[in-house]
Amino acid sequence: MDKELYPDIERKTGGSEEENVEDGKDVIVNPPNSTPERTPEEKALVWKQDLRIVPLCAAIYLLCYLDRSNIGNAKTLNSSTHNDLLSTTHMTNYQYIIALMVFLVAYAVFEVPSNYLLKKLSPSKWIAFLMFSWGAVTMGLGGTQNFAGVTAVRFILGMFEAGLFPGLVYYLTFWYRTDERSIRVAFILASATLAGAFGGAIAYGVGHMNQVSGLSAWRWLFILEGIPSCISSVFVFFLLPDYPETVKWLDEDEKSLAIHRLKFEASHGHDESLTWAQAKDTLTDWRLYAHYAVYFGISTPFSSLSLFTPSITAGLGYKDLLAQLMTVPPYAVAYVVTLLVSFSADHFNARGLHSAAMATVGAAGFVASATLPAHAYHSRYGCLIVAASGAFSCIPPLLGWLSSNLHTTGAVGLAIAINISVGAPGQIAGVWIYKADEATKGYPTGHWTNAGLLFFVAVGCVGLRIYYGLLNRSILRGGVDGGVKRLFRY
Repeated sequence: MDKELYPDIERKTGGSEEENVEDGKDVIVNPPNSTPERTPEEKALVWKQDLRIVPLCAAIYLLCYLDRSNIGNAKTLNSSTHNDLLSTTHMTNYQYIIALMVFLVAYAVFEVPSNYLLKKLSPSKWIAFLMFSWGAVTMGLGGTQNFAGVTAVRFILGMFEAGLFPGLVYYLTFWYRTDERSIRVAFILASATLAGAFGGAIAYGVGHMNQVSGLSAWRWLFILEGIPSCISSVFVFFLLPDYPETVKWLDEDEKSLAIHRLKFEASHGHDESLTWAQAKDTLTDWRLYAHYAVYFGISTPFSSLSLFTPSITAGLGYKDLLAQLMTVPPYAVAYVVTLLVSFSADHFNARGLHSAAMATVGAAGFVASATLPAHAYHSRYGCLIVAASGAFSCIPPLLGWLSSNLHTTGAVGLAIAINISVGAPGQIAGVWIYKADEATKGYPTGHWTNAGLLFFVAVGCVGLRIYYGLLNRSILRGGVDGGVKRLFRY
């Protein structure tokens, strides 16, 4: 990439391809390790977009994650008086795991069609529909009476929640350049850590409503946490902007700037929905499967922490409602770390190495948790915080890295959905690794499994970084023909 090594290379990020191609020179429109300077007008535009988009998307995902993971709180809520989910519905721990798993099966199946419908119907309509649906289904969980009812409702919940996270990641590609996405994905994903923190605090408060109106506290938990999603869906329908080309709060100059700066580095609202040719090219682009494999590796720690943190803290000597409250600090710390890591990954355009570093940190936290004595409660609680921070914070750069190396609207939507769908089997594995009969031993199986997978993520990220570097060198040395070359970002 050195200018002296490649004197016939020009680096540009704006203008049309015809404008960028100069006589006898190849033009690099997306140099992988540089962040273009922004004009004051562009900074003002991005800030205006941020105010409209990022807080709303983060709030949507917070509610989604709250409604997905609250079953972990319901499992232990008021267990000392046998008013918890399992006791009331007469479910065994094995049946509880099955109920968790069927959610993830639905989650894997419905992600790709959901991203297709998001583009087909428009983001505001589709996301509002999903939001109202999962909120209503969550409230329905509060009325289930047995294993069959819980399992069926969880499957339906997985159907509606499947499209949200890949949909939001896809949605951001319509508004932001590649070097701007990781931090914004982080704000959205980090709201999951806030949901984990709020979920524990809310469960602690709702736990005191046990037997109010004759209902167990876990039923109130589902009912009260489903209502905000249903109500908020109305606001999402009217307030979530679809595409820069269609919104009314940008004037003509701002729309022109938004379209111009995203010409090469984003999806576009005016593009056609996924075509068979785009699907074929995406499905046969074998480098993407390395991204999918890495995301599979991070999915098991992400899933297991999301569902079993209340159980893990209970295994650290914290009982009943206090176990709910003690889930708050790991998520709170992970929230801050996730934002800082994602900002750094975007700033230095080094998403792969940031993900590798944080996966290694997370793995170290799990290794320490597995090797410390079971009674070393305080030390293991500190390791849980380190493990959660490492596991959560490497995900936004991974997703930003994937989307930055896709160049058509259809390919972005399909690849992101496949990426997160492939992660679903990893999430399914996550529901099995924290075994109830290992609580007194400190859950060694879960910790060792997560540690091994995070080391796999780290190695995979480094390997992909090296591969892209070699691929870029090959592209740059491929001859000078006065054309536009697209390099891969790191």
